[in-house]
Amino acid sequence: MPGPRAEDSARERLLRAAAALFYDNGIGGTGIDAIVLKAGVAKKSLYNNFASKSDLVNRYLEARHAEWLGLYRARLRHATTPRDKVLTVFDAYRDHAEQAYERGFRGCGLLNAAAELAADDAGRQAVRRHKEEVETLLTTHLSELLPNDAGRAARLARQLAFLLEGAMTRAGLEGSGALVLDARAMASDMLEAL
Repeated sequence: MPGPRAEDSARERLLRAAAALFYDNGIGGTGIDAIVLKAGVAKKSLYNNFASKSDLVNRYLEARHAEWLGLYRARLRHATTPRDKVLTVFDAYRDHAEQAYERGFRGCGLLNAAAELAADDAGRQAVRRHKEEVETLLTTHLSELLPNDAGRAARLARQLAFLLEGAMTRAGLEGSGALVLDARAMASDMLEAL
């Protein structure tokens, strides 16, 4: 993510700095001092804009979700068939993987964050909602492809969601979005077999 821009509000600068640091170093590995330094703002600005570090983490997770939805919607505009629409979900994840990260691609930022949060943390619930929304999008598109078999569409959506999550995890370990492309090809083969 790019560094601070003078025209951005302190809130935007803090959120962008936190996003880069949380992704690169983890939530626990990122202190408030590092965030304000990277944002180029006074520490007071952080507390004027966010109630706590936890609040900042939650805003980061919301921003990450919104960012992915934006990538997905951009891809969806060019999808003409239900099959294409299913594959846009994979394409949006690949787009996310191919963004310029300061220390390289490290997998799904939402899952990375969730791994650090307590089981009952609101942030984990936000990540869960994101993953459920992705599966719902897959189900919706597969229901267009299989209009008379909602149960099969839902089962296949779950399989594709698991395939995607596995690809993102491995891609994060390898530091490359190439495995997401492999998962997309597998998904395409599964759809061709319908």
